[in-house]
Amino acid sequence: MSAPQPLAACGRYLAQVGRPPLVQVRLSAKQPAVWCKLEFLNPSGSTKDRIAHFILEKACRQGQIGPGSTVVEASSGSTSIAMALACAQLGIHFVAVMPEGVSNERSLIIRSFGGEVVFTPKSEGILGALAGAEREAKARNAFLPRQFENQDNAAAHRFGTALEVIAQIPGGTVDAVVSGVGTGGTLVGLFQGFCDCGCRVTPFAARPISGKSVPDVECSSFSTRIPGVVEGLSQIFRKEALPGLVELEVDDQEALETARQLIRLGFPVGPSSGLNYLAAVQAARQLPEGSQVVTVFPDRMERYFSTELFRSI
Repeated sequence: MSAPQPLAACGRYLAQVGRPPLVQVRLSAKQPAVWCKLEFLNPSGSTKDRIAHFILEKACRQGQIGPGSTVVEASSGSTSIAMALACAQLGIHFVAVMPEGVSNERSLIIRSFGGEVVFTPKSEGILGALAGAEREAKARNAFLPRQFENQDNAAAHRFGTALEVIAQIPGGTVDAVVSGVGTGGTLVGLFQGFCDCGCRVTPFAARPISGKSVPDVECSSFSTRIPGVVEGLSQIFRKEALPGLVELEVDDQEALETARQLIRLGFPVGPSSGLNYLAAVQAARQLPEGSQVVTVFPDRMERYFSTELFRSI
């Protein structure tokens, strides 16, 4: 049986995932400039469009899904939004399984794309959502991408994002890559892709810390105010996959304020962009002057209007 093919118009639209600009950003004259990939310019507003496109397109080619199929995924937000958009384009029904307490904007966006939202108890956090997704997929005979363990998560960045950066950055050379860690796909994939291109690159993982121990506004299993940062769950983020890994701690309140500064400069970003930018500045200060440090601005601000990010704006 041949793999179902997406509609031609949908294929052309999804093919536009990727190719956002890479720009140098410096918030003050005292800071080194870092290279930032503006991933919030992807179609659904986040870098997760890349894994949604990569994973679902592969599943279509292999005959695992097609028009009329159902896809179920556990995600607190951006991956579900990206999957919802891609499924809408492909004529596939999408079900997002999320912990109670996520920002209302996220569930509204998913539903606007025709997706369905199933909530699990907030007290169970992302682990509860993962278990709920397994139940839903089994009950519906649905395709389950499993973003926390699917190696195509990192491959989307290794064979996509990383090659774009190499083509965009002066000299085609990257000295360091910096990212917060959710599934770890962005950091692992970019590191692997840069290494493939011959770069001697140091990977830096940004770890948000909270001096006040305030739980994340979206999921009680998260330890900080920076949505999307999850520790200990990913089968993609392994230190052996990132030789030379350096871990950087960033105060989550400073990350939020940095995100607000970026927004005032015209970058419509979410909290993780503040985290990534601050960590990239830290990384640049540890490296020889002139080193080219790359990070990403993962998503757009509109999914955070009801969160702490906008409470002081």
